[in-house]
Amino acid sequence: MADVKWIRLNTDMFDNAKIKYLRTLPEGNNIVLIWVMLLSKAGKCNSNGYIFLTESIPYTPEMLSAEFGFDLNTIKLALASLNNLNMIQLEEHSILIPGWNEHQNSDGLDKIREQTRKRVAKFREKQKQLTTGNEKSNVTVALSNETEIERELEEEIDIYNISKDILCSTYVQRLIKKWNSIGLSSTLKTINAGTNRYKMLKARIRQYSEEEIINAIDEVPKSDFLMGRIKEFEITFDWFIKPNNFTKVLEGNYRNKGGKANVQGANGVQSIEQDSGSIADKFKERQHRLTDEERRRAEEELD
Repeated sequence: MADVKWIRLNTDMFDNAKIKYLRTLPEGNNIVLIWVMLLSKAGKCNSNGYIFLTESIPYTPEMLSAEFGFDLNTIKLALASLNNLNMIQLEEHSILIPGWNEHQNSDGLDKIREQTRKRVAKFREKQKQLTTGNEKSNVTVALSNETEIERELEEEIDIYNISKDILCSTYVQRLIKKWNSIGLSSTLKTINAGTNRYKMLKARIRQYSEEEIINAIDEVPKSDFLMGRIKEFEITFDWFIKPNNFTKVLEGNYRNKGGKANVQGANGVQSIEQDSGSIADKFKERQHRLTDEERRRAEEELD
């Protein structure tokens, strides 16, 4: 909601002795900018000056470096300098901006939210009453107004619940490690916030769950087609997290016939056979596991 997307800064902030001192330090101007960015982040968290990813997951210097776009050493220097001047307080699971009311009036925000809720309730009540006679013509207007207000309220709530739009860095590292363990020729190096890869991964997690993503990765080595042992291509992570592709992989549509799985062993890729037959027979079965049309579509999606 536009009415609450703000923090308060004094016009004489650059005359403040602490700000003047910070600007004399190495990377001083960047430290001041990081201070303002921390204030903005605290405003989004809307928790009386606390800054955190979730209540149980604190921001690490590495996470701030990636999100703010500064070198890690600069972030560490900024946090230490601001902490020494008591402009922030570094706690176990969060960063705190002391004296937060100087930057945002929490009572005022609560009042705005309460007024919005009352407006929504009022329009809902009016909707119930406008059901007969000439009043029906006003229902559309009432519904439109109500929808707009509810949208504003939902947007406001979204501001204060930032964790749902940010992937946990621990999970991302676990996922990258899992993907790189299945024996593909190319490795997955990063999943950076703001990229299409990041957005597609978030969409799949919302549609399924974090664990289902891991389960789907476990399906990949069970397919010689996806592992690139039938054609001269192999699955990529970006292909994997596309909606149609992901569903097919998760449901086992690309599995080798007979349940043969390829796993990465100490001596390279090894196979676990669950039925008998010659190597030639196995290859023939795998080759015909997918129809020509399915192979054609998969090749187009991989291009």
